[in-house]
Amino acid sequence: MTSSPRFTAACIQMRSGRDVLENRDAAVALVRQAADQGAHFAQTPEMTSLVCRDRAELFEKIGPQDQDPVLAALREVAREKGILVQIGSIAVKEGDKVANRGFLIDRDGDVVASYDKIHLYDVDLPNGESWRESATYTGGDTAVLAETPWGLLGMTICYDVRFAALYKALAERGASFLTAPAAFTKQTGEAHWHVLHRARAIETGSFMISAAQGGLHADGRETFGHSIIVDPWGRVLAEADTEPGVILAEIDPALVTEVRGRIPTLKNARPFEMAAASDPKPLGLAASA
Repeated sequence: MTSSPRFTAACIQMRSGRDVLENRDAAVALVRQAADQGAHFAQTPEMTSLVCRDRAELFEKIGPQDQDPVLAALREVAREKGILVQIGSIAVKEGDKVANRGFLIDRDGDVVASYDKIHLYDVDLPNGESWRESATYTGGDTAVLAETPWGLLGMTICYDVRFAALYKALAERGASFLTAPAAFTKQTGEAHWHVLHRARAIETGSFMISAAQGGLHADGRETFGHSIIVDPWGRVLAEADTEPGVILAEIDPALVTEVRGRIPTLKNARPFEMAAASDPKPLGLAASA
């Protein structure tokens, strides 16, 4: 059986602000840069089109999917440069709420897959930050696998990366490449970004490819950046800092087969039942302890 060819993947790190057209132009320029540097696949971060925490302003500046200027522009760039483009996500108006939706665009500029973020970030942080994505966004309910010339791509977004079962399910269905484009907060990113990405890659024997927002945004939030590409052995192949730009790494799909053969956790997983905690007595403790 012939293995899939190697390809070059790019993560586009951004610092999206409150002007959709400025964000569009920044994304287009960086995707073109990635293509000129040899990328066959380029991924933008979560909320490529707009980072804005004010709900009224957000609704004023977004529209339905077929009217989104960022989606239209990146479809044109994919066609112009002959590369695959994954839009990490854009905000799409869905009635009185918003879908946090990612897209995969093929070399002809056609949208071949879309994914609505399943897990919504509702949290109060110790530093006083409070986030309630569910107040504005409607969560998706369907995991998405997309076909690429090199194998299956699993599409997720940001907070999803904390839910390991989603990635296991995608890998069990054949995904070789898993993605979690993000706008991680600085505080949680410093603590967990790297370990979560390396863990998801190691657990599934997959590549993790995640573009990120980074730095201090116009709406006052600060994101962690550090767009990252991790191989199936858990090695970091490329990583950004906090500035907008492009990182690239060569992806060898054969490594997925090799690593899953060495540590076949997907094949070795077994169903189990949970015993009832009806007698929660401590075990192995001496009476005099």
